[in-house]
Amino acid sequence: MKSRRTLALAATTAAAALTLAGCAGSADAGAGAGADGEVDGTGKTLTVMVAANGLYPEEQKEWFQKVSDAFEEKTGATVTFETFASANDELTKIQTSVLSGQGPDVYGLGTTFTPTAYATGAFVKLTDAEWDKVGGRDRFVPSLLGISGPSEEDEVGVPFASRPFVMAYNKDLLAAAGISEVPTTWDELTEAAKKTTAGDVHGLALGYADNYDPWKFIWGMSVQAGNPLVDVDDKKVRLEDPTVTAAYETYFGWYRDGLVDPASIGWKNAQAVAAFAEGKAAFLPMTSAVSRAAFADSAVSDSYAYALLPTVPPGTAERPSGGEDAASILSGDNLVVAQYSPNQDLAFALIEMITSTEWQVEYFDTFGELPTGVEAAAEVQKANPELAANVDAAAKSVATPFTGAWGDTQLALTNVVVQSLPALQSGALTAADIEKAVAVAQSAAQSALDKSK
Repeated sequence: MKSRRTLALAATTAAAALTLAGCAGSADAGAGAGADGEVDGTGKTLTVMVAANGLYPEEQKEWFQKVSDAFEEKTGATVTFETFASANDELTKIQTSVLSGQGPDVYGLGTTFTPTAYATGAFVKLTDAEWDKVGGRDRFVPSLLGISGPSEEDEVGVPFASRPFVMAYNKDLLAAAGISEVPTTWDELTEAAKKTTAGDVHGLALGYADNYDPWKFIWGMSVQAGNPLVDVDDKKVRLEDPTVTAAYETYFGWYRDGLVDPASIGWKNAQAVAAFAEGKAAFLPMTSAVSRAAFADSAVSDSYAYALLPTVPPGTAERPSGGEDAASILSGDNLVVAQYSPNQDLAFALIEMITSTEWQVEYFDTFGELPTGVEAAAEVQKANPELAANVDAAAKSVATPFTGAWGDTQLALTNVVVQSLPALQSGALTAADIEKAVAVAQSAAQSALDKSK
């Protein structure tokens, strides 16, 4: 099997071949629109790849079927869904599809992976014609278009779901510990976690083995300290900066100091959410409104609330000069259409349907992910005032660097955690071990940045 580095290089070559072959985004590919503007997809199948929903797998299956049924009634075409389980799966699938020139017609990509998809050149650029097919660019919340492409003229991603990260906290546990204010710095959060850890209740719930969350802690703390991790203009990666080491020390220190359940070394995000829902943790950092449904009928249904994540980096009481007030990464999902797809008109018709106000509000009600449409977002915000912190986090979100190397950088940051977990669990993890793993991550990320466009 080819390495990711080889695949990435080959993907670029494949993308160039696709471009030379004249697969332009405005091409009349697949089923054509009729005189009434509807697309006839009778007998056709549209393939869509999205992330597997670890919190609500059964609900996701039901949603898949509902989408397929509604789209078949609307266009005559059926929709089949494929899922990926990790960021590595996501990257590999994109690369192999570009190499072969075949695969899913539509991808649901995490926003931080959109730059990687864009860099391949293998996804349809959104001209006015494409935006019109999905209801118009002004249908979407402007800030959520911030990572659809490097500029308004070079966009590939249609915003589908907004997932700003926040922190859930248990009001009863904080009150019992004499904590009257929610922490706003990472050091304050650590101290609050110590005060709320007793018996089988821990200060924090998080999944060290999660496929997506670990790197977000490191990125957030580093950006707040004034280190963006990747300088796109100078083509420099800054993972060996002291701010990154301090972030990992804080993240691993929560386990080392007993502030999390010992079992969390093997937890995914779903297990962390479940522990908090059972009243077994005072804080659940790096969650989103997605967790709302899990809390609805749980032990914490009347005692939880959301707050912004800390925005002051470890080791300081105030954000340093140059640090960003990054409450969250600009997070969510974008939908992109493959250049190689023979069903592009159908693909945009599907996107138009599932980004409509009706479907967006229903998606929020089912999964807790905030809408990206202006009308749907306003409707949800008005009906759910308890999500004020989530809305605030969306406004204070910061986009990750727009570079095709970000996918590899993200994976490199996660790999530091993956490589460190055995030693962390045994109590043998040292500062030197962390520095060594970060050096490997630095090399991998810099290599990817050197090769990126």
